Amino acid sequence: MCGIVGYIGKDQNIKMGLDALRRLEYRGYDSAGAAWYNQNQKEIFCLKKTGRIDNLEKAISESNLNLTGNPFIFHTRWATHGGVTDQNAHPHFDCKKDIYLAHNGIIENYQELKEKLIKEGHQFVSQCDTEVVPHLIEKYFQGNLEEAVRKALKEIRGTYGIAVISKKDPGKIVAARLSSPLLLGINQNQVLVASDPAAVITHTRQIINLDDNEIAVLKPENFFILKEKPIVQIEWTQEEAQKGGYKHFMQKEIMEAPETIKNAIRGRLLPNEGQVRLGGLNTVSNKLREIDRISLIACGTASYAARVGEYMLEEYAGIPSEFDVASEFRYRKPVVDKKTAAIFISQSGETADTLGALREMKQKGILTIGITNEVGSTQSRETDAGIYTRSGPEIAVASTKALIGQLVTLAMLTVYLGRQRDMALVMGNRIVTELEKLPELANEVLKQGPEIEKLVEKYKDYNNFWFIGRKYNYPIALEGALKLKEISYLHAEGIAAGELKHGPLALVDENFPTVALCPSDSVYEKMVSHVQQIKARNGKVIAIATQGNEDIKKIADDVIYIPKTLEMLTPILSVIPLQFFAYYMAILRGCDVDKPRNLAKSVTVE
Repeated sequence: MCGIVGYIGKDQNIKMGLDALRRLEYRGYDSAGAAWYNQNQKEIFCLKKTGRIDNLEKAISESNLNLTGNPFIFHTRWATHGGVTDQNAHPHFDCKKDIYLAHNGIIENYQELKEKLIKEGHQFVSQCDTEVVPHLIEKYFQGNLEEAVRKALKEIRGTYGIAVISKKDPGKIVAARLSSPLLLGINQNQVLVASDPAAVITHTRQIINLDDNEIAVLKPENFFILKEKPIVQIEWTQEEAQKGGYKHFMQKEIMEAPETIKNAIRGRLLPNEGQVRLGGLNTVSNKLREIDRISLIACGTASYAARVGEYMLEEYAGIPSEFDVASEFRYRKPVVDKKTAAIFISQSGETADTLGALREMKQKGILTIGITNEVGSTQSRETDAGIYTRSGPEIAVASTKALIGQLVTLAMLTVYLGRQRDMALVMGNRIVTELEKLPELANEVLKQGPEIEKLVEKYKDYNNFWFIGRKYNYPIALEGALKLKEISYLHAEGIAAGELKHGPLALVDENFPTVALCPSDSVYEKMVSHVQQIKARNGKVIAIATQGNEDIKKIADDVIYIPKTLEMLTPILSVIPLQFFAYYMAILRGCDVDKPRNLAKSVTVE
């Protein structure tokens, strides 16, 4: 959701905080702010501006303030409570402007706390839920910042990752978390706190992830936490988090599909055995042999990977599987037993609703498996076992390569579980062999980018789109529609193609184009029938089809080809043209591709 950066150490130039904050702008870009303690003037200076970080940088450069300071905290916001104003931007402060705080999360009981504090004489200047926290800290402050923070947090209901500084206890940053990611970056004579590894990567690759209900006190020469924490290594480099010559992060991340597949399968495929090696599942291998039902739980784009996984696991592993949106699963009363395994899928491993569902299943004693991209994330720490997708940093808000990593991982998991059961060696070998071919096949699809760009030019003036598919490509139709909505702000709907005649067909006309996923698979003839229904009503059709299929040209207006692979693996290839389609549409319509309005990368609040 929001991005936090804090620093205490030898560097006195606060502009290093701006550089770190830019690497978190994908987490929120409604406004940005900074607060820093100047040791000479013994004062905390604060500047906050709506809009992008550039606006904050300009305000800092044009100010008459002393731009040296230590410690400092920076924040980039994605608004939840209170509109997008300078007053609602972080950091927030207390009545005396002694205490400044940056916060990621939601204070659920802020209204009652605010009313109570106002009665006690506190004065508020914003509409933001966060502002109650520095006032609570002020209430309990008696010279020791961490003690005041500890007492204040006892009164809060909700989620938080916070970084706090005070001019009355200036030689430290106090950080704390509850259900909102926060980590420490450790380097010689300097310590950083951030909501994401991207913020600290230029200074250190040694990090400590805070757990829920932990408070950390950062000083230039050391830090301490309520309990000792292991240091972990960030798996990617600063260079991987740069655009690398591409115009947008999304473009770069689409083009990284082959490398994403290679990273996901590297060292894991055993063709001769028709098996895969998933070291993260070693500790629960015997338990997995006993399960007879799987629940797949995720949000957003990851939920479409889960839907594809549902088809894979049932058809090839022979395990009854059921998909649930995490935000709804939490409020159901699912019927599960000790032979159920729950698989949680999240790029960041910090998705609030997914974590809530995870904790619900753990409370019921259910075996929990995580699929995530982030080493050391909350999900990876709280699941019983898991698999890292190894996709590297994904900066664009709209997920692309992370989905591909998740789909590849689910395919490998299907082989792993299938070979524990009735999957024959020959079938395991076939799937593994096709997985090995996927990087090159994905590269073939990427070569069509310029053709898709020309195609988008033809369709750029339409305001409504259908995306249709069946079986494995039904979830990809949902994802194609989501991508178009996310970054081009067009109305798009993904539906199971068999449902067209049960209502949606009423909307089809010459002004409502359809993107139809028609690979040569077990439901191809059905898809052709659906396309013909659309054409009979003057609807325009863009077909995603398998190379060599010339017949589809007779009924579709335009065709984009993907190479042939196993039916269960076609989503990994068919999603790439849809990512390109959304990307070029957003560019032609003048939208901000990497930072679409109203959205943030990691949704760490309900």
